[in-house]
Amino acid sequence: MAVVEVERCGGYAVVTMNRPEAMNALSKALRSELARTFDALEADPDIRAVILTAAGDRAFTAGLDLKELGSGATSLADAVEKEDPVSALGRFSGPVIGAINGVAITGGFELALACDVLIASETARFADTHARIGVMPGWGLSQRLSRTIGIFRAKEMSLTGNFIDAATAERWGLVNRVVAPAELMPTARRFAEDMLSADPGMLKALKALIDDGFALPFGEAMALETERSAGNSAIGAAAVEARRSAVLDRGRSQAG
Repeated sequence: MAVVEVERCGGYAVVTMNRPEAMNALSKALRSELARTFDALEADPDIRAVILTAAGDRAFTAGLDLKELGSGATSLADAVEKEDPVSALGRFSGPVIGAINGVAITGGFELALACDVLIASETARFADTHARIGVMPGWGLSQRLSRTIGIFRAKEMSLTGNFIDAATAERWGLVNRVVAPAELMPTARRFAEDMLSADPGMLKALKALIDDGFALPFGEAMALETERSAGNSAIGAAAVEARRSAVLDRGRSQAG
């Protein structure tokens, strides 16, 4: 049985972690296959967006496979430092939509936070249990979480190890939408299709501008936007008018 399944759907791919019997825990094999998969998708010019989800309805992923680590089959240092699935996601330059079908715990929570947009099932729950396990986060949770939900809520989650449900995650701004379990993948697919209907050259460039600017002080980020928007002057009046008309037509179709 493949630990990662890939479905290509025109311009986007659905990547499914496939260890439901183990709550999709991030074994060495799963971490390696995620890296290989995202590198292959980045090299495929036909794939411009990815949906990341997991098999079953219990877990997105429970994080590192502690049973495997306890057996000595792989070391904690290697798992955190050399086999980082978050870096694999980061090497994909298009948008990654996380379809969170169940619990996302610790390393699994870090994987969710590495996505660009999060759609959560009503059954999803989130927890950071690093403090309870006794290991420091190494895949970005300590920095991404506070920037997403604010430092006080991030400290609440990390220092207590308590779970929050999907409704709380939405209220705190951790996820974009919460939907019924049956609507999770249809909603994620609609988001992917909406993204693919935008200007083909914009997805990667605009994602990079947002991410690169977010990592800078505000003044430097504004200067970066000015620098990267310099190419706008090359867009002719006819192209602007055609795009304006398309945007208006789409707005009318979404009204009500």
